[in-house]
Amino acid sequence: MYLRMGWVVGNAGLWGTIVIVVIAHLISFSTGLSISSISTDKKVGAGGVYYVLSRSLGLPIGGAIGLTLFIGTALSIALYLVGFSESFNAYIGLSADVNGLRSTGSLFLLLLTIIAFISTSVALKTQFFILAAIVLSLVSIFIGGGGATPNPVSAFGGQGVAPIETVFAIFFPAVTGFTAGIAMSGDLGNPKKDIPLGTIASIVVGFIVYIGLAFFLSYKIDAELLRTDYNVLVNIAYFGPAVIAGIWGATLSSAIGGILGGPRILQAMSLDRITPRLFGKGVGASNEPRNALILTVLIAEAGILIGELDLIARLFSMFYLAAYGFINISFFLESWASSDFKPSFKVSRWVGLIGFVAT
Repeated sequence: MYLRMGWVVGNAGLWGTIVIVVIAHLISFSTGLSISSISTDKKVGAGGVYYVLSRSLGLPIGGAIGLTLFIGTALSIALYLVGFSESFNAYIGLSADVNGLRSTGSLFLLLLTIIAFISTSVALKTQFFILAAIVLSLVSIFIGGGGATPNPVSAFGGQGVAPIETVFAIFFPAVTGFTAGIAMSGDLGNPKKDIPLGTIASIVVGFIVYIGLAFFLSYKIDAELLRTDYNVLVNIAYFGPAVIAGIWGATLSSAIGGILGGPRILQAMSLDRITPRLFGKGVGASNEPRNALILTVLIAEAGILIGELDLIARLFSMFYLAAYGFINISFFLESWASSDFKPSFKVSRWVGLIGFVAT
């Protein structure tokens, strides 16, 4: 949202951006509805999407989707930390080349890992402050403004404009955050109520924000500036530091979400003997998955060493599109063919088919 939404609008134009946002949210909304329905069919434990699917659809399907989501979640940590490093290095005057992004991303990965080792509850409580920073940054952006009247850009028209598949792939990670909440299923008070409510609410709020930003940027900022300046939202905001705080808060909170959620997926799979039992061991009263955390961090570090936000985003999108496709078609087949599938949160089976076709 902060670092690439302007670039998306600059390349796709207003209506092209709306098409991309709608298709991306068609996928995320159908997937959210599918997983929400599945989560109310059986008891929900730790392991998020993997646990929900494996208990409802069986270990082979659950394991296939769980592995895909685990790697995607680990890559998401790299995506968010490289994005953070882009902003952080530019703001305080550090090197913004690939090696500079690798160094800063690796350092903050270490710091967030230490926080996760200390306490999950501490990491979760920081999210409230981060949410406040994001809200303030959005207010600052919308009450700010551009300079001269912008030159409009047609949908994917003109020289130097990225193709639609590239723009979509770089935008798509923006709509995948709801799975971080589901990944914390074992820490929820009432998963069967909390997962549907939190999932659907987060997707709807995200959709409203992205559509609002698309219109705002299209009518306020020149397309050429949107394509070339990744920090355009900071520069046009009424109070730039509020947007910086929002960027850092959003990226670090999303990275924490991956650091907390990814190991729990791997731990749950290991307890079912799909992955090595070594990663199923937990520590302390809350059964913290320390071994699984170490592997998650190693995969995330490999992603950070790529050092290019756009390339990581495209890799990330492929893993999540594959996982979401599996989730949707599994929900469709289960609700169509299984007499034992009786969720309390009712969703039409055709939602799953639509989501599968969209992915």
